[in-house]
Amino acid sequence: MPDSPLSKASFKSASALRRMLTGVVMVLYCLGLFVLFDFAYSTFMHGQERERSARVYDPVYDHGLAPGFDGYDVWGEVRYPLFTNSLGFKDGSARDVPMRSDAHRILLIGDSFTEGIGMTWEDSFAGLLAQRGEKLSDKVEFLDAGVASYSPSIYYRKIKYLLDRGLKFDEVVLFSDSSDVEDEATSYFCIDDDPKYHQYCTTPPGVVPPPAIKRDFFIDHFAVTNRLRITVKRWLQTLNGNKRRRIETDHNRIGWTTPHPEAVRYQPLGVDGGIARSLQNMGKLSDLLASRGIPLTLVVYPWAQQIAQNDRDSRQVRLWRDFCPARCKAFIDLFPVFFAATDRDKDWYEHLYIVGDDHFSADGNRMMYEELTKRLLPGEASQGELESGSP
Repeated sequence: MPDSPLSKASFKSASALRRMLTGVVMVLYCLGLFVLFDFAYSTFMHGQERERSARVYDPVYDHGLAPGFDGYDVWGEVRYPLFTNSLGFKDGSARDVPMRSDAHRILLIGDSFTEGIGMTWEDSFAGLLAQRGEKLSDKVEFLDAGVASYSPSIYYRKIKYLLDRGLKFDEVVLFSDSSDVEDEATSYFCIDDDPKYHQYCTTPPGVVPPPAIKRDFFIDHFAVTNRLRITVKRWLQTLNGNKRRRIETDHNRIGWTTPHPEAVRYQPLGVDGGIARSLQNMGKLSDLLASRGIPLTLVVYPWAQQIAQNDRDSRQVRLWRDFCPARCKAFIDLFPVFFAATDRDKDWYEHLYIVGDDHFSADGNRMMYEELTKRLLPGEASQGELESGSP
């Protein structure tokens, strides 16, 4: 008896269902293998790094990076390779750095922007400058002493410490961040040379605060999967523009430069006290360097919020522009350069800054590098080399 049309349809439907289930099982199987291999790679190839932290407490200048670190660091959701040299500076490898150098040596210092947090050394502006300096006929050595959350009290204390240890350098280029005034208003009172600030110190004498070590199981054990997740997430964020809208209305992160800063963020000293302490410590640093015959160059650059809110003549720029005439070799204002670039590019945030973050992307770091090359190494880099993007 021939099969009925109904039975043939049922057979085809069952076959299609089996093929679909087989496909689903194969996809799940492949995903399971991928996750398993990712777990094995992340756990066993890099498991030892979770036992160490690159970030350490220092009794002289509060905090820094551990010397000779060769491993990975985590910034937000990103896990990236980090190397520090024998001085505890971010570098291209865990190399030994002599205290003296035959090359012209420039010390860079600042906070997380200068450290290049979340970036590999090769993509940071400090790393690009170092690579460029190595290729010059008269070599210029760039050392990156910047670390996240640094501010004027630490700039002064750390540079004094380095000089006292016998480190020789020919110039200092200091990158003043818009967060510096808030840090000076709220933090680092225990290390300040001025005893009037010690009343705000919250760490009992002799107690060593432990370094902040924040680990994330998913990031540590599924590094490849996490990288794919971040890529998709940032692509979706770029499409819907939600992070771009946030920076257009977020005043808190650059509060002291706006007309009505949120006072509670600047306790106990307040905005005016933070500015006064910033100027005091920067003045001490300038005097220290002048006594050693070391010129100081001061650089300012915009956060994404300052660009989004059209803060072209920022209070931050005016503060350090007024400070520099009698105290700096040069004052470098990168606000106009960034504003000119963003005026030409409606998608400037996605290109110059890490989406969902305040820090420069690889492209933003390259723009910093190109502009700093023109000012710190005049005549050494041709316009053609800059346009080609080669260090």
